[in-house]
Amino acid sequence: MVTFEGLPGAVAVSHLSVYDWPAADGLRGGTPHLHLTCSEGYVVVGGSGSVQTLTAAGFQETPLTPGALVWFTPGAVHRLVNEDGLRVIVLMQNSGLPEAGDAVLTLPPRCLADPEAYRAAATLPVDAEEAVQERAARARRDLAVEGFLVLREAVENGDPEPLAAFHRAAAALVRPRTPEWRGRWERGAATAAAATADQLDALDRGEAGHLADARVHAERLSAHGRFGMCGRLDVYRT
Repeated sequence: MVTFEGLPGAVAVSHLSVYDWPAADGLRGGTPHLHLTCSEGYVVVGGSGSVQTLTAAGFQETPLTPGALVWFTPGAVHRLVNEDGLRVIVLMQNSGLPEAGDAVLTLPPRCLADPEAYRAAATLPVDAEEAVQERAARARRDLAVEGFLVLREAVENGDPEPLAAFHRAAAALVRPRTPEWRGRWERGAATAAAATADQLDALDRGEAGHLADARVHAERLSAHGRFGMCGRLDVYRT
């Protein structure tokens, strides 16, 4: 029988304190980006703000206050805006793949055409002191906001091509990584679904042996305050 002992549905969870750095348009918050194969959700646990989203259907701004639950599917460009100490629990599909590569920032086109140029603009210095990492994260955020505002203006003016061009560029950038992502999906969400199918088959046969294999898992946070795309992250190893 197939077994799966990861988090329910092979989601991943992290705690996010959204950046409060002001951007060029006067709003404080995170780095606009999209995911190509993952849905993502927010459970708001503190503060207030909003999430701006941009899709082929248009621009939308959703308020975020404690208790709000918001999620979006692959392709939705999203930007978190921090009005007052916004903190969220982030739910990520496919075992946390959004924080492990499945994200493309809305950098200007000059940074998207070449993988090396994108990597140079999007990658943070891992081993540098905190002040250096913060400057790099803020510069990266500002560059992505620059690109996001251009995309938003085009969509609001009825021109879908810049957003479509960004989608094409994003797909080209991640294409070399899809075999690695497929492996994560096979070990995670696909295995979780297969385990449920096996359990249903067993119950259809009147068998309950799999219940004797029950396990309990617990984890503490493995990292605190890591610089992420949208803010400072507290993360679990799972």
